[in-house]
Amino acid sequence: MLTVVSSNLNGVRSAASKGFFHWLEQEVRPDFVAVQELKAQAAQVEPAFARAGDLHGYFHYAEKKGYSGVGLYTRCTPSAVIYGLGHDEFDAEGRWVETRFDRPDRKLSLISCYFPSGSSGAPRQEAKYRFLALLYPHLCQLRQEREFILLGDVNIAHREIDLKNWRGNLNNSGFLPDERAWMDRLFNDLGLVDVYRHLHPQAEGEAYTWWSQRGQARAKNVGWRIDYQIATPAIAALARSARVYQEPRFSDHAPLLVHYELDPHDLDPALADTAAQS
Repeated sequence: MLTVVSSNLNGVRSAASKGFFHWLEQEVRPDFVAVQELKAQAAQVEPAFARAGDLHGYFHYAEKKGYSGVGLYTRCTPSAVIYGLGHDEFDAEGRWVETRFDRPDRKLSLISCYFPSGSSGAPRQEAKYRFLALLYPHLCQLRQEREFILLGDVNIAHREIDLKNWRGNLNNSGFLPDERAWMDRLFNDLGLVDVYRHLHPQAEGEAYTWWSQRGQARAKNVGWRIDYQIATPAIAALARSARVYQEPRFSDHAPLLVHYELDPHDLDPALADTAAQS
């Protein structure tokens, strides 16, 4: 099984102080961990967090200090790493890191992506729409070339079942009609698969991955499901189980874990050699 975790850390140093990396190493033992909102630059991340146990990290940092940034940890050695989308506005914000694993029988990417939030006002909502407009054709092209799992904080709840108070959020960023329609296109037109929802079509409160830090939202489980693992169909068909870890708490988001029936040795034959030597 390939164990894949995605989590918005709301600051890598904060999440580390709350035991995130200890939890990964002692309880989860993942093969891939996609993280978002590092809120740190190389000077803070690489000395302390370049590795997580036997996982090696690849990071795309925001130019602005204490803002955004994504990372992807893996025990498999990638054939290539892609930093950014090739678009100045969003590459400056550190929103995309892609690890590629190219074998004769399969080309696979695992991607950590952090979508913009539009909740702070109209300018950021417009930036969010620009990001969605940029990302869709990029995913279309990627879909033609390779299999992939897109891991990250999408900052959109797709359906009414994906947040507690959907009626009260119809006009709020994260549940706007145009955002949800973009998700429809992703799943219906492009044919990608929302892996958690595929495995748990009726899950509600246990599926939430983010809570406001106001109004005791977490204590009351007034949450949103905005963190996803989105896969091409052949990879999604290999998903066997999925779970949101609402406890223990490492940030205002909860980690999402999925097990795929895929051998890590198929991605990195060196792992088999290492296992044999040990």
